[in-house]
Amino acid sequence: MKITIWASSLALLFVVCRIGIPQEDVDLLEEQTFRAAVDRVAPSVVQIEAIGGLERVGEVLVGSGPTTGLVVAEDGYILSSAFNFIQEPTSILVTLPSGKRASAAIVARDKSRMLVLLKAEAEEKLPVPQFVPRSEMQVGQWTIAVGRTFQTDRPNVSTGVLSAVNRIWGKAIQTDARVSPTNYGGPLVDLYGRVLGILVPLSPQQEGEVAGAEWYDSGIGFAVPVAEVLPHLEKMKSGEDLRPGVLGVSLKGQDQFADPARVGAVQPKSPAATAGLKVGDEIVEADGKAVVRQVQLKHILGARYAGDVVKLVVRRGDERIEAEATLAAELEPYVHPFLGVLPRRDNSDLQGVATRYVYPASPAAEAGLEAGDRITTLNGEMIANPAALREKFANLEPGAKVRIGVVRQEETREVEVTLARLPEEIPGELPAAHDPVAAPEQAPVTGAVEIKLPEEPNDCVAYVPATYNPQVPHGVVIWLHRPSGFDQDKIIEQWKDLCEKHDLIVLAPQSDDPARWLPTEIDFIRKSYDDLAGKYAVDPQRVIVHGHEAGGAMAFLTAFAHREVVRGVAGVDAAVPGRVVPPANDPLQRLAVYLTKPATGRLTERVEQNAAQLRKMGYPVTVHDVMEESRYLRPEELQELARWIDTLDRL
Repeated sequence: MKITIWASSLALLFVVCRIGIPQEDVDLLEEQTFRAAVDRVAPSVVQIEAIGGLERVGEVLVGSGPTTGLVVAEDGYILSSAFNFIQEPTSILVTLPSGKRASAAIVARDKSRMLVLLKAEAEEKLPVPQFVPRSEMQVGQWTIAVGRTFQTDRPNVSTGVLSAVNRIWGKAIQTDARVSPTNYGGPLVDLYGRVLGILVPLSPQQEGEVAGAEWYDSGIGFAVPVAEVLPHLEKMKSGEDLRPGVLGVSLKGQDQFADPARVGAVQPKSPAATAGLKVGDEIVEADGKAVVRQVQLKHILGARYAGDVVKLVVRRGDERIEAEATLAAELEPYVHPFLGVLPRRDNSDLQGVATRYVYPASPAAEAGLEAGDRITTLNGEMIANPAALREKFANLEPGAKVRIGVVRQEETREVEVTLARLPEEIPGELPAAHDPVAAPEQAPVTGAVEIKLPEEPNDCVAYVPATYNPQVPHGVVIWLHRPSGFDQDKIIEQWKDLCEKHDLIVLAPQSDDPARWLPTEIDFIRKSYDDLAGKYAVDPQRVIVHGHEAGGAMAFLTAFAHREVVRGVAGVDAAVPGRVVPPANDPLQRLAVYLTKPATGRLTERVEQNAAQLRKMGYPVTVHDVMEESRYLRPEELQELARWIDTLDRL
């Protein structure tokens, strides 16, 4: 009877525009259509009680209570959102369509799409809904978000339209229906009651079970198409987790929306290396789809699981080469190699890398290199500048033996060195990075410079030192304040001398709500940096995000989301937010980490854990010990931080 009403109502909705039906009757038909669609899927939507476990996960308060799941197999298998189980519940109960309650357990996880597979100990057969392939989904079609959180006998519902069909790097579809913990794990259905996807919090900038949860009820909601998970269901039933697939290449360029997919580094022992990809190759096709820009490749690979085989076509010079790569679940952590020199930053027509400073006890020091030497070749190949040498190093690892060509005065010699790993210690006073430069013909705007983005409500100010000269690229300190702690005059007072001494600009975005930062403001921070970089000469190797307390946590989120521009992250009284997964260390996109660790207090253990985790992932981590539980850096400590920033272009 319900399906008959649903079919009749749907047919009438399609013709109301052709006949003169009063608006109140149209509204009634619309309501009947939505109700019938929900009635059709409702038997497959179950209520789940996650009982016990943690009360807080990182900064997120969680607790026991009802959540939602969707039946995917009649013998008791249910998919739900991983967000619903972040508290690691001690027991799980499922209310079945008959009204009976059954115990359940997590069988496997989809760590790419943030789903969990549950097995309920049900004696009855569970109804499996109909699933919609992505090819039948159309932007603009009606969608209904269904949950079973408030009552076991009646689902909660919100409606909207399908906003996009290829979001979160190809993993999800998007709806403007209200999506929140009240329906996470439930289905997003069409007007026929067919399942488009399972509702989950997701973010294009972060990974983890809580990523994207801040967008709840905002009109930005995501669902994972179930039809694309079902082919892997048997693997999950056997207890095997699904993981994102990794190729193992780093692409050249900073603009993924404009730059071609040209390989800048190939990680050793990676699927890309096994498939024969080389530095300089341009990936022009993946799985039969043309790749013109990096973002297209990211969308294709983002939806693939570990173990999937991807067919690639690369352009190598005039050759067109076909290759196959079996994506890996993970790669060995990449560790950046280190020669042991700081390059000078003079504008020079001479080829090579002029050394400003040689680290004591480094491979360069042991080989006899001195400040003033010029490195001209690596393994017999000419080196044009520091950027070229840095790119060469991106395809090497610590322990690699290389031949370095060195010019001292007019004498040329070649030495063999064994590369080390990037150091964590901060040198003492350093020699000048460049010679004095002539004053610019036109005086640039310096001092406190307001940056106002028309499309953003947030305020932002930059401090440009009076010594700024466009002939000298400056590092950028993106300074993120603690809650209710923005003081423009104090920021300038603290950083003024350091900016002049170390060629730095301070960029200080402000949260819209002075009392807190929202993860959604990461985009505003990046836009503010882009605005600054469009007006001033920026040194891309010395761009850091620095924050205090919650501003420090935001600094980690920003750095992880924008690896293409950020080269350092410095948190004071801050740790990596709970459940946030740091991205893998990247050969081309170096990132150094600076942490302060109080002698006692709530952050001590977390900072130690962060440092250990990040080091294990290959990141260089500098930890500064402080005696007090909570405070910002003192002047002498800020000087040390500025020297740390000054060394981020080390080689």
